Amino acid sequence: MAMIMQPSATMQKQIKGDKPLFSTSDDNAMTKQIQATHSPDGREFNVKPLIQLVEDIFNRAAPTIDALGLTLPATHQASTAESLDEKTYQGSFIATLESLAFVIDRVATEITYKCSGGADAHATTMSILNMLSNYSWDAKLAIAMAAFAMNYGEFWLVAQNYTSNQLAKSVAILKQLPEILEHSSMLKPRFDAVKNLIKVILDIAKCIVELKELPPQYISMDVTAMSTAVAHIPITVYWTIRSIVACASQILALLAWGTKAWELSSLAHKLSNMHSHLASQLGICYKHIDEKKQLETYQNLIHLFEMAHIDNMRVLKALINAKDDPLPLLEGTTKRRVNIDVLRRKNVLLLISDLDILQDEIVILEQIYNESRLHPTKQESQYEIVWLPILDPTVLWNENMQKKFENLQAGMTWYSAYHPSLIDRAVIKFVKQEWHFGKKPILVVLDPQGRVACPNALHMMWIWGSLAFPFTTIREEALWREESWRLELLVDGIDPTVMNWMTEGRYICLYGGEDMDWIRKFTNTARAVAQSAGIPLGMVYVGKSNPKDRVRKNIATIIVEKLSHYWQDLTSIWYFWVRIESMWRSKNQLGKSAENDPIMKEIMTMLSFDGSQGGWALFTRGSDEMVKAKGAPFLTCLTNFTNWKDQIQLKGFIPALKDELKDLHTEHHCNRLVLPGAAGMIPERIVCSECGRPMERFIMYQCCDE
Repeated sequence: MAMIMQPSATMQKQIKGDKPLFSTSDDNAMTKQIQATHSPDGREFNVKPLIQLVEDIFNRAAPTIDALGLTLPATHQASTAESLDEKTYQGSFIATLESLAFVIDRVATEITYKCSGGADAHATTMSILNMLSNYSWDAKLAIAMAAFAMNYGEFWLVAQNYTSNQLAKSVAILKQLPEILEHSSMLKPRFDAVKNLIKVILDIAKCIVELKELPPQYISMDVTAMSTAVAHIPITVYWTIRSIVACASQILALLAWGTKAWELSSLAHKLSNMHSHLASQLGICYKHIDEKKQLETYQNLIHLFEMAHIDNMRVLKALINAKDDPLPLLEGTTKRRVNIDVLRRKNVLLLISDLDILQDEIVILEQIYNESRLHPTKQESQYEIVWLPILDPTVLWNENMQKKFENLQAGMTWYSAYHPSLIDRAVIKFVKQEWHFGKKPILVVLDPQGRVACPNALHMMWIWGSLAFPFTTIREEALWREESWRLELLVDGIDPTVMNWMTEGRYICLYGGEDMDWIRKFTNTARAVAQSAGIPLGMVYVGKSNPKDRVRKNIATIIVEKLSHYWQDLTSIWYFWVRIESMWRSKNQLGKSAENDPIMKEIMTMLSFDGSQGGWALFTRGSDEMVKAKGAPFLTCLTNFTNWKDQIQLKGFIPALKDELKDLHTEHHCNRLVLPGAAGMIPERIVCSECGRPMERFIMYQCCDE
């Protein structure tokens, strides 16, 4: 019976680290010797199927003591045979094996002969390298692995079947396997060591194959990681083949006396370090390739939008379906996955946002979208909205994000990308850099040929809804030419009650802010003035932009004390203010300012009201008469009603109120204008809408919490 020889004291000291068994200087000294064996003649073959076949042999050999003498179930044998036929034994590979059969057999014989005779491992490895001098480095390694796998597989075929197959039993007796298996517990550490070393050998082989398969159009030897990895391949192949020789020695040693079993763990450690180094360089190479591919895709996107197309399919596929998913879209109402062809030759509005899009935005947009479907014009029915979720690709996708995404998607009646993973990283970069997507959602309009008709039509959608179709700059300018500063522009589509008041000829007051004391005083005083003046007055509280708890509490107080009409739905309040912000954005994009556009001046006044700490109010009647001011002077004006009530008969209520407010206006004032942060280009110079002087510029960061 073969016994395992224990390492000597000197060897044990080397293993423990007193002196490294394999040093870098040793590797450097051998490099020239190893390179001298390399004389490739240009013959190339795909080593990947051969390595896969070898891996299959290693996996099925089951090198554990528990598997010795056990026959695999027939069903497992059948299924594995089928998988080999399907995946490995293909025509081209059979031809390759036929051409390699002789050299594989020669190497297998060399390994058996040298290891049986106790030859030096280095000498055996160099002999194999000389035999394979005409092959590439990856081919040398694959052939050596195949040669060992033949002997290794034969050994385990006998070991696994000797109890159930008479032929295997007879061969096993000749090889003295039954006697060996009686001491199986002693052999377990050796087989575990072989198994561990084989795993590292396979890892090395796969890594070298991956390096060779890197696309040359994206990476070359100019890349340090690539040149470093390639430079280390010869010495890595040497040590991997030397490890194969060591494994073969272990198997042959079962039938002979003694072997250096301790060497396997040292080799496994060395190969593991080599694999880590190669894998690290390979990772850097993959990153370099990915960056080059992303840059190429990004440039292709830019070029694509500069080209003319017969329809929008190429553009939409590049944006939504770069990964060739057959059903990349989710239809909003049926929640069925659909092909991108449903958008062919349609005007497509790309709703671009992250997962923090406000529910208010979805609700209002859905209302506008659904209304266009209920009463569509010939043109309006031709546009579709598609949600494109643009997320930070460096943030790992998790379960919470998945739930958030699904909840948002469930509430959308339009199309959406089936999953954010379908959006390529180059598309994310393109959307951020070319379409200037930051944090706030944008609505990019593509015409039926895939051209950008508007880089962000969200502001048009908020102001005019589907009436702004086809959402072009020309249409935007035309709509503004038809507009004037009037109550309909502010509240149309938000509150039918207010519009009914207009029809009835009432005076209407919009007021806002968060100061409840001022609200209480103002509404009571305004009602008293209206009663004294004999005018019908309707008042509505419009809160503050980004309404939160204080606005909600104010509404509750207004309800209890019956102070005025109100919008209990905070979405309506949000929409009122986002429309005004959108008006500023639209005018700003068209190059308008408070100095050259009267509507822009009114918009900025409203925004400055919202940016102030106190309240404010606006009185109007019809479309022509309007007056507005901050809360303190307005309340003072109404409180002093007796001073100007006689002017009502001469001028009318609104003109008299306006004149009184002018008299109360002081030169010393401070306006604060809060502009939407993602509203596009913020002008360097903005003048005060009241005094016309340039305003000082500050940067404000505001959290959503109060």
